[in-house]
Amino acid sequence: MNVRNCGRCGRMFNYVANEQICPNCKKKEEEQFQTVKTYIQENPNAGLKQVSDECEVPTKLIKQWIKEERLEFTSGTGIALTCESCGTPITTGRFCDKCKAAMMTGLKDTARGMAPKPALQAAPKKEDKGGMRFIRT
Repeated sequence: MNVRNCGRCGRMFNYVANEQICPNCKKKEEEQFQTVKTYIQENPNAGLKQVSDECEVPTKLIKQWIKEERLEFTSGTGIALTCESCGTPITTGRFCDKCKAAMMTGLKDTARGMAPKPALQAAPKKEDKGGMRFIRT
């Protein structure tokens, strides 16, 4: 059993997969996400600071949701996100569509290169004609 301390409240919880926070904090975070999502839908031109202040959610958490592609802002909000690879302006995530496609192509090429190579065929065996064999001593 893997037991860890929650990164938010410090309570111990059963660690499953890559969770850094306990189920209670995860539930609270999901409620905050729904609040932010509703606010953004009702106020599509709101900026990051305004959303954070109105919903009482840290900007760091909102930025995390944007990078996870759970939230997307319109271009009129003034939130400036750029692709971590090429610097192109984006509205959500970490990479632009062009860089994502290039990464996928690279991964596919790598995967193809790692495919098992066909085994060399063994030389045909000579027929065993039976008979007696001698061992020299």
